Amino acid sequence: MTAVPPSLADVLRPVKHVLLDFDGPVCSVFAGLPAPEVARRLRLGLFACDEQAPAGGETEADPLALLRLIADARPDLTAVADSVLTFLETEAVRVGHPTPGGESVLRACASSVRAVSVVSNNSGAAIEAYLTDHGLNNYVAGVFGRAPGDPWSMKPNPRLLLEAMDAAGSKPEECIFIGDAARDVEAGDAAGVATIGYANKPGKDAKLAAAGAVAIVHSMQLIADALT
Repeated sequence: MTAVPPSLADVLRPVKHVLLDFDGPVCSVFAGLPAPEVARRLRLGLFACDEQAPAGGETEADPLALLRLIADARPDLTAVADSVLTFLETEAVRVGHPTPGGESVLRACASSVRAVSVVSNNSGAAIEAYLTDHGLNNYVAGVFGRAPGDPWSMKPNPRLLLEAMDAAGSKPEECIFIGDAARDVEAGDAAGVATIGYANKPGKDAKLAAAGAVAIVHSMQLIADALT
């Protein structure tokens, strides 16, 4: 059994509702279909040979950041850009890699009678496709992906967290958010929810700590162990 830091157990003890980011804590979405390739295909799907992507978009390798750029520079393309990206994300999750310990967290929440909502900047359709493919639907009470055609709903905007809590009828003090980026911690703070940072890459622990994460782990299994 992996040792559980006492502080992590203390943080999780009063939690009734776990808000869980998707890309990182549950699944490495772009492990099989890399993010730069998704961004390239998004550009190809939107811009003709004689039309350029917005400034900075020609080399943007993060498809979600590219979606924001497109929405800011070309509002007329926002809806179709989101639709194309949703299609590409759904393709990506089919070959994405499950995060070690991610499924264990879902099972631990079920065994300890805690509700789980997935709250993510990824599309809800892609998240639901992944959960279905891996037989995890029954462990998740709700999926709150970015609002279709509205990239401004993405974190650090707290909107999706607030919607998840409202749907479950839960209070911020009853919740914990688990995310792997500073923007997750910022969104949690704006929603009044404490955030556990998942530092799955070198250097992330410092960024998550600076953003205000109440605890930081390098393994999702640590959270699963603490929940049980």
